[in-house]
Amino acid sequence: MPRIQEQKPHVVMLPFLAQGHIIPMVDLAKLLAKRGVTISILTTPVNAARFQSVIDRAIGTGLDIHVRHLKFPCSEVGLPDGCESFDLLTSNDDVMKIFKAIDMLKDQVEESLRQLKPSPNCLIADACFPSWATKVPLKLNIPRTLFYASNCFSQLCKQILHTCKELEAVTSDTEYFVMPRFPDRIELTKAQIRGALSNPNFEWDDFWNEMRAAEERAFGSVFANTFEELESEYVKIYKKDTGKRAWGVGPVSLCNEDYSDKIERGNNVHVAENKRCLEWLDSKEPGSVVYVCLGSQFIPATLQLIELALGLESSNKPFIWVLKNASEESEKWLLEEKFEERIKDRGLLIRGWAPQMLILPHPSIGAFLTHCGGNSMLEAIAAGVPMITWPIFADHFCNEKLIVEVSKIGLRLGVEKPVFLEDPDEVTVQVKKDEIKRVIEKLTEEGEEANEMRKRAKELRETAKKAVEKGGSSYVNVTSLIQDAVAEQARLGGRHE
Repeated sequence: MPRIQEQKPHVVMLPFLAQGHIIPMVDLAKLLAKRGVTISILTTPVNAARFQSVIDRAIGTGLDIHVRHLKFPCSEVGLPDGCESFDLLTSNDDVMKIFKAIDMLKDQVEESLRQLKPSPNCLIADACFPSWATKVPLKLNIPRTLFYASNCFSQLCKQILHTCKELEAVTSDTEYFVMPRFPDRIELTKAQIRGALSNPNFEWDDFWNEMRAAEERAFGSVFANTFEELESEYVKIYKKDTGKRAWGVGPVSLCNEDYSDKIERGNNVHVAENKRCLEWLDSKEPGSVVYVCLGSQFIPATLQLIELALGLESSNKPFIWVLKNASEESEKWLLEEKFEERIKDRGLLIRGWAPQMLILPHPSIGAFLTHCGGNSMLEAIAAGVPMITWPIFADHFCNEKLIVEVSKIGLRLGVEKPVFLEDPDEVTVQVKKDEIKRVIEKLTEEGEEANEMRKRAKELRETAKKAVEKGGSSYVNVTSLIQDAVAEQARLGGRHE
């Protein structure tokens, strides 16, 4: 028999090409490297450039992390050169093109797994990759672990939607039903769980079938944006239903202790803009500011943006509003209405990327109006900030339920339908200015319900911090992930010279 080498573990990581997925995987890479694991990250040049300075600083501290580039076939699928991430797409028509290009990475990933030395013990690949992300490593006796930039609760919702016979009777995308077998009464629609309405331009069944095929043969699932204490009952149900290992290792964002890492988490923030933002926050009363950020991919319809702007203005609360992707028409309205001039004494608009890791823990922040992305949700929990929820697509509606109905640290704005692959200016207004004003006031002013939410948010913050400390649930799960991956690789045939 070939001799199995006694070497430190080597984990290969394959992040999905979206900022919300790459950010927590880079955090996990650092966590594993701090525990003595060699890390190789496979990604495209444009995506690598976004986190290279963070990796360089990590390497400077002695961490063994390497980045290997995959050539992204932009021209082969009709994408512009450099369009290597979902947040860089300029048209909904390009969504299927980027999925096609991702599918074409198979041979490069296989070649990398064959060439990397020492031979990898494990491939941690994002769950959004096609089934080849499980088949290819298994062919090489390398176990594949699924990576979720989310939590067990949202994934369990999807699992039940696709496996529960009871739900076959629900024929409408928008009909509410009670989730079976959940310890809490949770009502959702199929569109909310799926994160999108039925769309003839996107074959949802094919997409989910590919993911499920990969899941069935995967060795386990690592959840970057959860910890055991946040959803303990749902972790148990997930493990029982899937028969798989599951490691909650969050909040992974807390691995960023360096000031520069916090600023650059996800993308670079201009130094002057960062200084302006923090000085503005320093000038405000503790717990008085509403932070508004609806993610890196959402382009709000102009009419909806106007309602949000007017709702923020009429609340009379200080606010920071991150506007990453406003349309030309929206910018025209803001200019013509002199909106920034009107709110200059208590409002700050940030265009582009914001230093969220520095904003959320700031003492002046009192509430976070969020799209309920997994990263943002856990960053808010780690900062002890209650939330106002505005889900958009993907797992956002499931995350909203975890925030509002399970953890009870947030209030809904009342969004009912996901927005994905629709022309933003054909989407009807889902939230009116008066409702935005009402919910902001309810969460930020004194009242029994709001006070209880603030108290629970602070308690959950302390629990989250303890989870990542030595001996905490997430710390222990990182240890188990490493040990289990090495053991599984040995079971498959071991690592050979």
